[in-house]
Amino acid sequence: MKKEYLHVIERVAPGSIAEELEIEAGDVLVEINGNRIEDIFDYQYYTQDEYIEVTVRKASGEEWILEIDKEYDEDLGITFGNGLMDEYHSCRNKCIFCFIDQMPGGMRDTLYFKDDDARLSFLQGNYVTLTNMSDDDIDRIIKYHLSPINVSFQTTNPALRCKMLNNRFAGEALEKAWRLARAGVTMNGQIVLCKGINDGAELERSIRDLSAYLPTLESVSVVPVGLSKYRDGLFPLEPFTREDARKVLATIHQWQDKLYPEYGVHFIHASDEWYILAGEELPEEERYDGYLQLENGVGMLRLLINEFQEAFDALRNAGGIRVAPRELSIATGQLAYGFLQQLTNQLTEVCPQLTVHIYPIRNDFFGEMITVSGLLTGQDLLAQLKGKALGEKLLLPQNVLRSGDTVFLDDMTLAELEKALQVPIDIVKSSGQDLLNALIH
Repeated sequence: MKKEYLHVIERVAPGSIAEELEIEAGDVLVEINGNRIEDIFDYQYYTQDEYIEVTVRKASGEEWILEIDKEYDEDLGITFGNGLMDEYHSCRNKCIFCFIDQMPGGMRDTLYFKDDDARLSFLQGNYVTLTNMSDDDIDRIIKYHLSPINVSFQTTNPALRCKMLNNRFAGEALEKAWRLARAGVTMNGQIVLCKGINDGAELERSIRDLSAYLPTLESVSVVPVGLSKYRDGLFPLEPFTREDARKVLATIHQWQDKLYPEYGVHFIHASDEWYILAGEELPEEERYDGYLQLENGVGMLRLLINEFQEAFDALRNAGGIRVAPRELSIATGQLAYGFLQQLTNQLTEVCPQLTVHIYPIRNDFFGEMITVSGLLTGQDLLAQLKGKALGEKLLLPQNVLRSGDTVFLDDMTLAELEKALQVPIDIVKSSGQDLLNALIH
């Protein structure tokens, strides 16, 4: 029995086609051109034509069939309560490296939801394992030309993938990536590297196998497994050492040098953590192939440095940098601390009237092995900044807050932190230009 999809209209835009046709909030979208609508992709696909027939069910139960002539791709002006127009698909795997399994109890419910939804991959850049997708799901991606899709491969060894994902179908799911590649659906890939599991010879195998997907698989990132202090009863995993990181980078650089002459891209990329752990210089910008994997922390620090430098040089060439005497502070994760220190030192050398205190925040909430700013909590910021010289304002990176909100991971609000520290807080966007502007204005 097929699932019935009831899409309740939440809002009708004033002056829109829908308002003109007397469609109202509370009406239910039933069909478009005789087709049932599963989610937002069906809706967008079937409403793009110049002539469509839309069936809506009114509050009275009466169904209206509306014939609509419009411009190609013209919007109807309808908004639904759920932007996806369907339930989110949750993950069915029990991955040995899953970070959500390493979180303490008592946090807000949404932080424990494990999504594995290809539609969110397209809309928001989330990574999917393909184990949660049917052949029909693959057909829809191909039909609607949804690109790019981000895939968590972890390994191309089918038996090992089953072990890592704790899913006996995880090896078979790799064939779905081949279907997408053959259909021309562009993808980006990810390998979460676990020491002694999918590194070494297994990493070599994965890179070799995945390079066969070029050019539709545009890039693959290699990120170290994140290990919190909440791992009791979970699969035993060890942190990587400096020597381990150097071996990983050597493998990745060898493959980059091999693939670039043939394909014009470096394809396989190491996240920034590897370079810091190894004590090696970050690659030059050209190595990142246009920063396709920024959300995975691949090239984020290089981009920040280059953007800051460009903005800094532009101001100096335009007549110099003028800053009123001021004192301020920055709090960040331990990963980025050294780089931010270098950038602010460069600025204060030419602006001695500017004093900047930078504080690397140790992650006591999740454990000291978590060093990224995006997993800092309000309570750690408060505990480690209380009583410190903060100046006239405190700068925090945008990723410490929930997207589009003013709440930290532990539900402390920005206003609560400001009140406790007795200092105004500015949230700085991720670009080097934004950082420089926040420091001098």
